[in-house]
Amino acid sequence: MLSYQHAFHAGNLADLQKHALLAELLSYLTKKDKPLTYIETHAGRGLYDLTSDEAVKTGEAAQGIGAHAGIFRPDHPYLAALEAVRREHGPNAYPGSPLIASKLLRPNDKIHLAELHPQEHQALTLALRAPNVTLHRQDGFALAHSLCPPEPRRGVLLVDPPYELKQDYVEIPKFFRQINKKWNVGVLALWYPILSSAAHVPMLAALTENFPDALCHEIRFPPVREKHRMIGSGMFVVNPPWGLSEAASALTDRLRRAKAAR
Repeated sequence: MLSYQHAFHAGNLADLQKHALLAELLSYLTKKDKPLTYIETHAGRGLYDLTSDEAVKTGEAAQGIGAHAGIFRPDHPYLAALEAVRREHGPNAYPGSPLIASKLLRPNDKIHLAELHPQEHQALTLALRAPNVTLHRQDGFALAHSLCPPEPRRGVLLVDPPYELKQDYVEIPKFFRQINKKWNVGVLALWYPILSSAAHVPMLAALTENFPDALCHEIRFPPVREKHRMIGSGMFVVNPPWGLSEAASALTDRLRRAKAAR
């Protein structure tokens, strides 16, 4: 059983990038009346407490959403989802991508969430209960293969593994090719860490070769503590909806301005 626990990292700068772009993406897609399908391969627990021992120990949330919540325009969909969750769960709550999706999607949209870790799956079960949500305690890559092409056919697949298995870097480009072949209209979104080892570089090269028109957005930040290997994060999006590239550029500008002002 893999040991990754996102509670130590919830609300960090990598989450901020991932969740801000996911919120923009879903906001664009829901402008049309047609329903859609949202699939997530590594859902986690969905809801985090930024005052928990795990969050306080690393201090990553304090350097992420704690320091950068003010960079977003007031009507940003990311803030709308964050505020909706905090109205329900308190001011220190932080939503993972499943809860962000659930707040921005509509009752006629279908949500499929995979989480294999038993404790994380149980927590997700408690955090998210809605008629249009189906939780799966199974391998997320296998779930995506079994569902695609989904019904409704419009939709999003978010792949956000912990990368504890180094083989993920090798298998993900193949996985994206296979899913895209089954579901060529689907928006396929991948989050990846940028480590000092540059482990993501061959994976990204293979993805870019296969999907030259995809959106690739990266941010860089200093290590949050001594000997921490993550120095940035990236999002790779196949079939990005109109406007997502501009939203990604705007996020980069906001982060740059915030850094300059400190």
